[in-house]
Amino acid sequence: MSNELTASDLRALAEQSNAWPFEQAKQIVARLKTKPKDEVLFETGYGPSGLPHIGTFGEVARTTMVRHAFRVLTEDKIKTRLLAFSDDMDGLRKVPDNVPNKEMLASHLGKPLTRIPDPFSNEYPSFGAANNARLRAFLDHFGFDYEFASSTDYYTSGRFDATLLKMLAVYDKVMDVILPTLGPDRRATYSPFLPISKTTGVVLQVPMIRRDVGAGTVTYVDPDTKEEVETTVTGGAVKCQWKADWAMRWTALGVDYEMAGKDLIDSVKLSGKICTALGGTPPAGFNYELFLDDKGQKISKSKGNGLTIDEWLRYASPESLSLFMYREPKAAKRLYFDVIPRNVDDYQQFLDGYARQDMKQRLSNPVWHIHASKPPKADMPVTFQLLLTLVSSSNAENAETLWGFIGRYRPGVTPQTHPALDALVGYAINYYRDFVAPAKQFRAPSDGERAALTDLRDALSQLPDDASAEDIQNVVYEIGRREPFLDHKKTGKDGRPGVSLEWFNMLYQVLLGQEKGPRFGSFVAVYGVGNAVAMIDGALSRSA
Repeated sequence: MSNELTASDLRALAEQSNAWPFEQAKQIVARLKTKPKDEVLFETGYGPSGLPHIGTFGEVARTTMVRHAFRVLTEDKIKTRLLAFSDDMDGLRKVPDNVPNKEMLASHLGKPLTRIPDPFSNEYPSFGAANNARLRAFLDHFGFDYEFASSTDYYTSGRFDATLLKMLAVYDKVMDVILPTLGPDRRATYSPFLPISKTTGVVLQVPMIRRDVGAGTVTYVDPDTKEEVETTVTGGAVKCQWKADWAMRWTALGVDYEMAGKDLIDSVKLSGKICTALGGTPPAGFNYELFLDDKGQKISKSKGNGLTIDEWLRYASPESLSLFMYREPKAAKRLYFDVIPRNVDDYQQFLDGYARQDMKQRLSNPVWHIHASKPPKADMPVTFQLLLTLVSSSNAENAETLWGFIGRYRPGVTPQTHPALDALVGYAINYYRDFVAPAKQFRAPSDGERAALTDLRDALSQLPDDASAEDIQNVVYEIGRREPFLDHKKTGKDGRPGVSLEWFNMLYQVLLGQEKGPRFGSFVAVYGVGNAVAMIDGALSRSA
């Protein structure tokens, strides 16, 4: 895993690391000391009632990071598997907002997702299969090492039969766990088993009036015919209520690790108790915070709010998305378009810093976890924020124009030599068109700001065309050393007051019609001193 250290040396450092994937993996190591196993099973769950969203990806990405951390802590001596489990046997409770053929779907409410026609194109045998395919295509695109599992397949193939019969045998214990958490009405109808109606195909929420443990059957009253129906609990004739289903799955498969959203804390506890009643051991894991949309609302598959998988990848690299998922998994975060630029550039900063770090520091660097201990070499000469500003300043909505600026700033850097930068150029153009351009709003400078801009124009005019970013930044800084831009809390090397961010923010607001931007000296170095002078002239004449 490392050319610099042995597996044993790396493990020793990992045991000291407080990076959250290692902290999680240590739970599994401790678990194995009491119950040794030859194989450790990691699981993620997916409800395919709506289109896959980034939260789904986040769970797989984070679990993959924990899995890799576990492999380091055990020197890869214990086999591991990651199971991406789809709850595609769940009944469709409501029609999602973001799918076609809503009337058709409405006519199949209550049926398992794998028994409802594909509303998209009839390409797949069912709605569940269509969404499963979308999930798998996305996970494959990212190169995740996983096995896909379908709830329908596992139920109907008999994979769960032994544990379902065990649940029938401890039925009363399961009820004792669940019933105290329910209201009176729900308590009267609750059963851990949900029969699939033989006449309508609907997943029925009905109480059981009899159970026969020896025969492996339950009896209920059909809500349509009012007749008693006896059915086996095996072979896919029933499915479990979801808390019981979760526990049954953990027990049947021997799941060792599964994380879940903060909204499921109580459900995890209840499922853990049921798992114990079934003779299983609840998995290790943690509860991550939920993603929020731009209005602070929880992201929902059925609502389709927040960002979709495809949208993020239209504006940024997969690695930037992985960084977003790595960061502070226990903190609520807005998952919207405005978080993208920061994550793109921060990923590059972490990658740039990696080469200068010792191994102990690297184990806390997100790129070590994102790339399973083998991050690529850093080679990104231009930041995303700088590219966005270049597009904005030049109205260059084509890659050729942007590459003209880049080539002058970094001779020898081309789309062929730097394909990752070429991709970044495309992302920047898309992002600018969709989010920056519609929001551009130039503000007029005050009299004092006009005077400062005039002085800046004159100072830049004195610089050679090939002035360095640092020389340009020094000029910009010196011109800004005046009221109201002085920062008396900071002092320069000469003892004079520093310059506040308001000076630089003003430059972007007046010259580019945006709130903030990259380091101004770097921007001018790429854009060209002459172009920057012309831009200032344009702003001054526009506001005259």
